[in-house]
Amino acid sequence: MNRSQAEPVAADVRRLILNAECGVRNAEYQPEPPHAGSCRYEVTRRSFLAVGAAGLAGMALSTDRAVALSPRRRKTIALIGTEVRTHSHAQHFIDRFLLGYGWQGAWRKPDVDLVSLYIDQFPEGDLARATAKRFNVPIYPSTAEALTLGGPKLAVDGVVIIGEHGKYPKNEKGQTLYPRFKFFKEVVKVFEASGRSVPVFNDKHLSTDWKECVEMVEDSRRLKFPFQAGSSLPVTRRLPAYDLPFNTPLVESVCVAYGGMDSYDIHGLETAQCMSERRKGGEVGIRRVLALRGAKMWEHVAGRGITQRLMVSALTRSHNLPVKNGYPTDAVTFEWARATFPEGWAYFIEHRDGFHTTLFMFDIRDFNYAGLDRAGKIHSCQMYLPMPTHGSTTADFFSPQIRHIERMVVERRQPYPVERTLLTSGMTLAGVESFHRGTAVETPEMAVRYKVSGESWFWRD
Repeated sequence: MNRSQAEPVAADVRRLILNAECGVRNAEYQPEPPHAGSCRYEVTRRSFLAVGAAGLAGMALSTDRAVALSPRRRKTIALIGTEVRTHSHAQHFIDRFLLGYGWQGAWRKPDVDLVSLYIDQFPEGDLARATAKRFNVPIYPSTAEALTLGGPKLAVDGVVIIGEHGKYPKNEKGQTLYPRFKFFKEVVKVFEASGRSVPVFNDKHLSTDWKECVEMVEDSRRLKFPFQAGSSLPVTRRLPAYDLPFNTPLVESVCVAYGGMDSYDIHGLETAQCMSERRKGGEVGIRRVLALRGAKMWEHVAGRGITQRLMVSALTRSHNLPVKNGYPTDAVTFEWARATFPEGWAYFIEHRDGFHTTLFMFDIRDFNYAGLDRAGKIHSCQMYLPMPTHGSTTADFFSPQIRHIERMVVERRQPYPVERTLLTSGMTLAGVESFHRGTAVETPEMAVRYKVSGESWFWRD
């Protein structure tokens, strides 16, 4: 960096310090709303990028002092992703953090600033470089540098990990070995070296290895940072806008969904689990998982009357049933489903308290829930997932997830327990393992106990 480049950077840092000190001195300053205060300077993306680009070690102490003193500084995040292309998960997250999104009848600017990226792969059709250039957000060569903005220590207030899509190897079970655990451990290493931690979000299931899933949760507890993870299905809109009444004595949950093993199954399991966890007594973990396909699956369900009822109830919530001449060929019944989806597959999950969860994967293109309580009442709804090219152009089911990440970073608390995604990750792994072995899988290690509050987290806007 030459002198002409460094001088504006130094000026930015001096202004940051002066205005931060002004904010501290001002006796009328009130900490809420987040951007209130008499000093009219905001720490901008330009300030932080300039400091990061400068790489001036001599300024580090002053910058840290300014960050500590400023009561009105906007929170910043780094995003670590596998690839950015049209309709990849990272594209949906990055665009919303940088451009905003529709919320409550207006265009919302996020409460956090995305200031750095690490992208692992750049495929044909890559959007990362053009987006980074447009918004002046640097793509760093490593996870660590994205978190430190090229400096010696952690320099952001939150981390978003999107380990989905891209060309990665598969194991013998057919699982794609995305680098979610690798990314997470690189983040943890920066936290440990910096002596502090910040909130982390991890998209979808945690890992393809149960021990790694547990280690991720244990790291978050050990370093005391909020850790949010999982699918967008629990927080998207619902049709109808319904949540299971808290402490309902539920006996079984069913989700009827679609998609592939080790990809969309996690979405269906989170659809069911975000309702099941509200049952009386809370979650206690799972005992075994059995995965079946085709005729064997239908033979198994034929002996389970409650599961049949709930499957049919969930199917009646679908907007994408197979049709002939514009309508289903017959009334929706168990027999109709058996004839219509002969190659369907399912995970049959037994919880440690005798509760049951069943995930059916059929060719229906949506996610539908039904649960039965002890009084014989069925509770059902659809978790609305209007996919791009199939019902929408913008995949707005990601928007409430972005909103929850914002709140977690700003408030330093996660909205719902990460144990949900720890357990659904385990369900996914056990389901895949059951298919691989051709038998039920016992899961004594998945005795994950947790309880939720009565609060609802889905999108009601």
